[in-house]
Amino acid sequence: MNQPLRAHFVDDRRAIIDRRALDDRLNGLAYGDKDRDAALDILSEALEQGRAEIARRLEAEPYRGRVHAAAYSFLTDQIIRLAHDYVTQRLFPNPNPSSGERISLVGVGGTGRGEMAPYSDVDLMMLVPERRNAWNEQAIEGLLYLLWDMKLQVGQAVRTPDELIQLASEDMAIRTATLESRFIWGDGELFDAMRARFDREIVSGSAREFVAAKLAERDERHEKMGDTRYLVEPNVKDGKGGLRDLHTLYWIGKYVHGVSAPAELIDKGLFNRAEFRRFERAERFLWSVRCHLHLAAGRAEDRLGFDHQREIAEAMNYADRPGKSAVERFMHFYFLNAKTVGDLTGVFLAQLDAQLAEAGRRFVMPAMLRRDKLIDGFPLDRGRLSVKSEEWLREDPVRLIELFRVAQREGLEVHPDAMRAAARAARAVDEVRDDPRANALFLDIMTGREQTDTVLRWMNEAGVFGRFVPDFGRVVAQMQFDMYHHYTVDEHTIRAIGLTAAIDRGELTEDHPLASALIKQIASRRALYVAVLLHDIAKGRGGDHSELGAEIAEEMGPRFGLDAGETDLVAWLVRYHLLMSATAFKRDLADPTTLDDFVAQVKSPERLKMLLILTVVDIRAVGPGTWTDWKRRLIRTLYEAAEERLRLGHKQHGRNDLIAERKAALAEALDWPRDAMAAHHKRLPDSYWVAEPLGWQKANAKQIAEAEAKMGKREVSVKLTTDKDAAATRISIFAPDSHGLFYRLCAGLSSAGASIIDARIHTTRDGWALDNLLVTDAQDRPYADSRRRSRLKAAVKDALGADQLPAPPELASLTAREEAFDVTGAVMVSQTASTRMTVIEVNARDRTGLLARLAHAIMEAGAVVHSAHVATYGERAVDTFYLTDASGRKLSHETADALRAALLAAAEG
Repeated sequence: MNQPLRAHFVDDRRAIIDRRALDDRLNGLAYGDKDRDAALDILSEALEQGRAEIARRLEAEPYRGRVHAAAYSFLTDQIIRLAHDYVTQRLFPNPNPSSGERISLVGVGGTGRGEMAPYSDVDLMMLVPERRNAWNEQAIEGLLYLLWDMKLQVGQAVRTPDELIQLASEDMAIRTATLESRFIWGDGELFDAMRARFDREIVSGSAREFVAAKLAERDERHEKMGDTRYLVEPNVKDGKGGLRDLHTLYWIGKYVHGVSAPAELIDKGLFNRAEFRRFERAERFLWSVRCHLHLAAGRAEDRLGFDHQREIAEAMNYADRPGKSAVERFMHFYFLNAKTVGDLTGVFLAQLDAQLAEAGRRFVMPAMLRRDKLIDGFPLDRGRLSVKSEEWLREDPVRLIELFRVAQREGLEVHPDAMRAAARAARAVDEVRDDPRANALFLDIMTGREQTDTVLRWMNEAGVFGRFVPDFGRVVAQMQFDMYHHYTVDEHTIRAIGLTAAIDRGELTEDHPLASALIKQIASRRALYVAVLLHDIAKGRGGDHSELGAEIAEEMGPRFGLDAGETDLVAWLVRYHLLMSATAFKRDLADPTTLDDFVAQVKSPERLKMLLILTVVDIRAVGPGTWTDWKRRLIRTLYEAAEERLRLGHKQHGRNDLIAERKAALAEALDWPRDAMAAHHKRLPDSYWVAEPLGWQKANAKQIAEAEAKMGKREVSVKLTTDKDAAATRISIFAPDSHGLFYRLCAGLSSAGASIIDARIHTTRDGWALDNLLVTDAQDRPYADSRRRSRLKAAVKDALGADQLPAPPELASLTAREEAFDVTGAVMVSQTASTRMTVIEVNARDRTGLLARLAHAIMEAGAVVHSAHVATYGERAVDTFYLTDASGRKLSHETADALRAALLAAAEG
């Protein structure tokens, strides 16, 4: 009873801490508080040496996580015992205690389970016979201060047995803590009596209530943590598929069946031996990761962030392999273990449900009650779809696909026993990969609209999906080590398919009105869904995943039953699935060459429709916050321009007609005198009328008119407007054009903490600059607060009005998280991406001050910025500039080459 539950795992415990030797040293100290500092030094030194020994063992044996967790618990136990004995025997001796002067030190939480990471809190309950007792209070206070002075984080509570029983009856968290409580030291009889009462008065007859509460608590925790096992920065302890999910199974087993160790779950019929071995392997791996994580962070840390993933991968002896780095291999294995935890949870709950049902206490209500005993040959088990046997699936492996299709069609949940049988029989699906019936069923699942992502996720959990589509199996649990992608590749893909189905059902018309309209018009729904499935299928293979994916699509299309035209369409969509976003976010949509190049690749309205839908779901499925109103506007603008070109063909005077239409629209909106309107039209270049939407043109015209009323002062005019469509603040500047104006703007905005997401630079024919910039704050939101808007406006005016050009800012220092990524800078120059300008794209690490430094390099080269487009992908920024020389011509090759080097130097700091 006095040892941590798993202390027997730990070898040579005396090398960690020799309690007897330390006890002798402490017993040699004086009574009272004279030698308290000496006692503190003895205990602190023992704690430090014990931790160092366990850390050494962790480094030598990085995969024995459960052993190391037990070792930290063992060390903590011994320190607590020694501290207790010193306090009660030397500091506050009490040779003849009364019946009320008793203390039982009880571990709860991880301390109670005998599992602790290096910096885990010490969770202690001090059990006392009565609340108010002078010696008890004195001893408990002395013990706690001693532990705190050793820098231990102690979570503590003082309880009488009556208080504890009352609280456990009311509070499920306290009930759980008491369930896994463990006597550490002090008065053992007091603890034993409390546990007997707890079992008799609280646990007995309340299994159903406890199980329901724990499952609800688990679901709430999952929701809070992102409700997926496949977040690329998972929480090892509380995340879905983490240690807490395993703890929950143990708590339930302990509460319902009274097990005292996880291995007893086998005897209670909740796991078979093979399943329990998987339980142990997952637990061992997760504890190894958690122990390494605490040591890497130097504190209690359970979020496996990018800043620690590389270090832990190295500590656990992962190495690079072709197409996959060491850290990606480590995280791949992490997600496979998280998946195992999910699989085992389903198995455990299915067995428990059956056991409680036999006792008349089933805790999960049936999803649906039916009179039918069979649906398409599949039996129903209390409202959930099941299978006759594992062998029945093997007899006709098409049933492995049909199981999920019937569940989807009928709106049923697949019984965990059926999931278990499907997982064991999954290998048999290899035999029917080319079977037309199996492929037709699979295509029906993907295009079935209802709960598509849920059913595909079930197939993935059972291992059927990855075996039926082996190329998909290669990306299961595969992460990309960057700050842009939030999920593993398989989870991203399933989410994208689910979003496609939601758009198909008409549920996202408010978020995605254009995609919702277009999906009703496409010729082949199944081609769209297959393209979404395959768009990232070749990631992690070391080459261009778009090209490799297109080759896979050419093979998979016929197998899925697509005709030649559909297969070609899918292959094209996979090959060019990044084309629309790259064009919309990195190119100037007002430049005719941008549209020419895009349309030349797309070629048909059908491809354009499907490409838009694929682009939308791909971006949105990356993770929360990646889809923005600004991206929506850019993509819609590109779509509408390309659709018009494809529908009407390229007109020789199309651009002139567009400009004339926009001038007429502005004249109608403003109702100015004809002469004033004509002068305004003449003053602005053609590029302005193509680039800016009518609302911006109207605001610009009023701003110019207001500024001209004060023209004698030649003041800078700065206007701030919240642009709801872009979810950003638009800053419009009307000022005398001057060398370095764009750089001044960038430097001023950078000093105010604003981020530029887009910039349109216009020069009037009489030498004034009219610039429209979209900016966001540090949280990527528009500036809503009036004081912050005033400060931003003042910063811009100060930058433009300064006598001297400011020095380029220093790049912001990297956080530990940002330092985890290797970002290689690159500068690409194109003289063909625009008919009138040189286009330069800069790829670099995203840091505050980057755009201002790039603008400074451009200014120093004597180039003129006409538009700037900023896109960020996690830790990587892609900034695109449309440039000319001072005379309005493209940059010479010599100037462009020199500028390339200068931009690279500026980006690298």
